Amino acid sequence: MKIAILPGDGIGPEIVAEAVRVLNVLGEQFEMETAPVGGAGYEAHGHPLPEATLQLAKDADAILFGAVGDWKYDTLERALRPEQAILGLRKTLGLFANFRPAILYPELAGASTLKPEVVSGLDILIIRELTGDIYFGHPRGVRTAPDGAFKGEREGFDTMRYAETEIRRIAHVAFQAALKRDKRLTSVDKANVLETGQFWRDIVTDVHRQYPAVMLDHMYVDNAAMQLVRAPKKFDVLVTGNMFGDILSDAAAMLTGSIGMLPSASLDANNKGLYEPSHGSAPDIAGKGIANPLATILSAAMMLRFSLNMPEQADRIDAAVKSVLAQGLRTADIHESGTTLVGTEAMGDAVVKALN
Repeated sequence: MKIAILPGDGIGPEIVAEAVRVLNVLGEQFEMETAPVGGAGYEAHGHPLPEATLQLAKDADAILFGAVGDWKYDTLERALRPEQAILGLRKTLGLFANFRPAILYPELAGASTLKPEVVSGLDILIIRELTGDIYFGHPRGVRTAPDGAFKGEREGFDTMRYAETEIRRIAHVAFQAALKRDKRLTSVDKANVLETGQFWRDIVTDVHRQYPAVMLDHMYVDNAAMQLVRAPKKFDVLVTGNMFGDILSDAAAMLTGSIGMLPSASLDANNKGLYEPSHGSAPDIAGKGIANPLATILSAAMMLRFSLNMPEQADRIDAAVKSVLAQGLRTADIHESGTTLVGTEAMGDAVVKALN
């Protein structure tokens, strides 16, 4: 089984290195190949997604991804900025289904910004459509406004659009995920304002006819954001579009104590996937050895479960992470009084030791 290792920028190389160490002690035979991506890809080959990196990703059975981005690249034209690498991988590889579980480990209840009684026992799954919506819609750009109250002025514009097939396929993924959990699905849109939102709601409602065992409800995105903070445990599985999913999953991450605890999987129709932590490259702490590698390690576990058909090994990693947290070890983002502060490498050491 071939794994493409794409560390990226900022803290990406540090946290991916710990996940690779964890994979290497499982006793399995993985073929791993590393390639530059993001700012590192631009520095090496003049493009955030070099052709050789893209080919490696196509050839691999799964992709372990770190993070991309750095402030020093903000002056580049948009097509050459590091973030274009992850967008390009998602679109080229057809990675349309993004799974972002938000689980609050009992040991981290005090690290959440919400009261323990509100978040204790939290276990929700956000499924985000990943290759459509306003991120990829055309036309887009900057122009002189042809009409409206500010006709003649410069304006920026993007297009939110979804094809019926895009909505149907992510709806099927969400309903199937809900069947394996508590059989509850919340579809999030903005149907009261956006034509795209009403179209989304109509299609999801139609797909629901094939899954009568699942209880479906619809929620406007602004209300969903409020309910995630007010009563997050009322949710089980949420499904939403690209932009809304981007925002809501980051909000859900903080319920777990830190975005450094949130893994993710981006899958195609055949369960080939790209696995990455939900957080960014954090260039302000890069190289300091203080980043939390647990989201990346848990992403590696998701890779074993979804793409490499190794659920037992995935369970081993999950159990090792729980063991380390039970020991009271914490990186800076989840540290609190009475726990032991450790760095990136030390946290990786602890997970490896727990596995052994």
